Amino acid sequence: MAVTQELQAHLLQGVTTLCRAWDLTRKDGWVMGFTDHDLDLRFDGLTYRADTGMTAKVLSQSTGLSVDNTEALGALSAVAVTEEDIQAGRYDGAQVRAWLVNWTAPEQRALQFQGTIGEITRSGGAFQAELRGLAEALNQAQGRVYQKPCSAILGDGGCRFDLDTPGYSTELSVETVEEARVFRFAQIGGFDARWFENGRLEVLDGAAAGLAGLVKNDREGGGARMIELWHSLRAEVAPGDRIKLVAGCDKRSETCKVKFNNFLNFQGFPHIPGEDWLVSYPVRGRRNNGGSLQG
Repeated sequence: MAVTQELQAHLLQGVTTLCRAWDLTRKDGWVMGFTDHDLDLRFDGLTYRADTGMTAKVLSQSTGLSVDNTEALGALSAVAVTEEDIQAGRYDGAQVRAWLVNWTAPEQRALQFQGTIGEITRSGGAFQAELRGLAEALNQAQGRVYQKPCSAILGDGGCRFDLDTPGYSTELSVETVEEARVFRFAQIGGFDARWFENGRLEVLDGAAAGLAGLVKNDREGGGARMIELWHSLRAEVAPGDRIKLVAGCDKRSETCKVKFNNFLNFQGFPHIPGEDWLVSYPVRGRRNNGGSLQG
């Protein structure tokens, strides 16, 4: 924790006017501020609200690469953190900063913690959120896997495909929906059946705005087009809400070539020998190229 000279001088007085403040930035860009002071604070253009009931447990910090951690506690309320937003996953992975602030002079402050929200639990009208330090990322596996399928996500920095390319996405209104998972449309003009399979469905407005799901099936039948997600969206989707469908990719080299014309950015290894090749032996009159030994 870097302490300014002004804040250090205040700490050395013995009698202090200190409080704690937190700011939280969700993945959808929504920024919120909280404080345990009895009046609102404002600095860096953000108001830290005092009426949210937010408190924090003891902060555990250490030198080296060990993971800093703490927890935040608070009451669920319509003006702060709501149970519906937690259920919808809007706080998953949100960025958090914790400050020590002189409430009589908010410019005298020190950043005590920076990290992300981990597991959130709810009970009795309150919530408890695990805060994970920046070193938490070091616990995640890194590196690439040598495999035939592409390891990139469609449109990311490895794939580099422009998802705004005409013909690869469409926006439309929900017609019928079941359990926020199965969507049916009279037609989706200009797109072949199964075009959106393995793609994304993004909700643009309504109660589920900002949420997205992965498409499991894209089928035609019974005079309708059905888009089925792997999992239900964690908020209500109603007829009339606008959604965006993005084309799907099954990670095969043929799909990358034919459907997206993007083979130069293919992140798999389509010619790597299969496991059968390791135990195979040459046979006269048979192709010995590492392909399938079946049939």
